[in-house]
Amino acid sequence: MKIKTIGKEIEVTDAINDYVEKKLGRVDKYFDEASAEVTLKVQKNEQTAEIYVTANGERYRAVTEDKDLYAAIDKDIDILEGQIRKSKTKKEKMMKGTGIKSLEVQKEIPEIENQIVKTAYYEIKPITPEDAMLELQEKPTHNFLTFINVDTGKVNVIHRLKDGKNYGLIEPEA
Repeated sequence: MKIKTIGKEIEVTDAINDYVEKKLGRVDKYFDEASAEVTLKVQKNEQTAEIYVTANGERYRAVTEDKDLYAAIDKDIDILEGQIRKSKTKKEKMMKGTGIKSLEVQKEIPEIENQIVKTAYYEIKPITPEDAMLELQEKPTHNFLTFINVDTGKVNVIHRLKDGKNYGLIEPEA
């Protein structure tokens, strides 16, 4: 990793330079080739460490103030490491398509044919076909109604026709 250390209102000693290089080693492990620009400032009692890392066409930045310069550098490294991990994880998910949504879409539902897959239970009332038609009109979401025909005593079905205006009646022959 190429490291450029700049001191403003502070002299960058060999000890500070070595510490910065050692700590940036934690960030360097994420990239093949990267460069870092470290700016160290002193303002009154506050020591400021600002670190820019450029790698793979992306820039990561962290700025921290502390009374201790070494603590500010440590905090910056932690921030940068978090940013880099988050960015890498996000890219890996996008590349692999292993997000939760894509897993649900990839699940194949086995096709079921020639089997009863749903059973509905309902009450069959003895009414006339005309009353059944009126009851079906009251339930716009239903397409049919099964009932016992008062006149014949047999089970009948009244259903909506595709035109949406008329009804059909199904009666057993025997």
